Amino acid sequence: MRRPPLRRLPALAARLLLGALLASALLVLALRWLPPPGSALMVERKLESWLDGEPIDLQRDWRPWQELPDDLKVAVIAAEDQKFAEHWGFDVAAIRAALAHNERGGNLRGASTLSQQVAKNLFLWSGRSWLRKGLEAWFTLLIETLWPKQRILEVYLNTVEWGNGVFGAEAAARHHFGKGAPYLSRQQASLLAAVLPNPRVWSAGRPGAYVSRRANWIRQQMWQLGGSHYLRRL
Repeated sequence: MRRPPLRRLPALAARLLLGALLASALLVLALRWLPPPGSALMVERKLESWLDGEPIDLQRDWRPWQELPDDLKVAVIAAEDQKFAEHWGFDVAAIRAALAHNERGGNLRGASTLSQQVAKNLFLWSGRSWLRKGLEAWFTLLIETLWPKQRILEVYLNTVEWGNGVFGAEAAARHHFGKGAPYLSRQQASLLAAVLPNPRVWSAGRPGAYVSRRANWIRQQMWQLGGSHYLRRL
């Protein structure tokens, strides 16, 4: 005797959910070796430009790990996620501090690790809904489980936004400094890291007083982290 259609819905939903989880895991596993052809954020920015009536050309060229400068690798860690080598995708202490800060009012403070930022930028849309945060947590767990730390940082540096339509280290280096990413100086690397909280407003190539001060602080943090020696921990 066949079950009524409504009684089959939970089983169907469970199979669909299991299939989606398996597909997402296979996708993340494949991207351990394959360069991502783009990111969800790139698609979002392109659609936004069309809706605004001012279409933009996206700039992005992939650079493998060996061609990315150590100074830039350490600079973004110093600026964005100093516990990158130790955590498993989530900085619990930073999350608690951000929640306490936000409860007191004022500007909202985030606590996203580099792994969370890769998950969000690569696979998801912008926003603060619980659904998106839940999917971000799932993709973060997949990334941390299936990719080595070097791969996470490599994908981050090749997909992060560094200006209007500018994505990845190579495009950022050419856009802001007129040179390829391997030839960035330590100061230029720190300036690129300094604008990451708001890359469409701040400019690494034409830094204001705040960005310059932040870049100086980042260089100090790079030294305290051990410079390129930090990368041996990844």
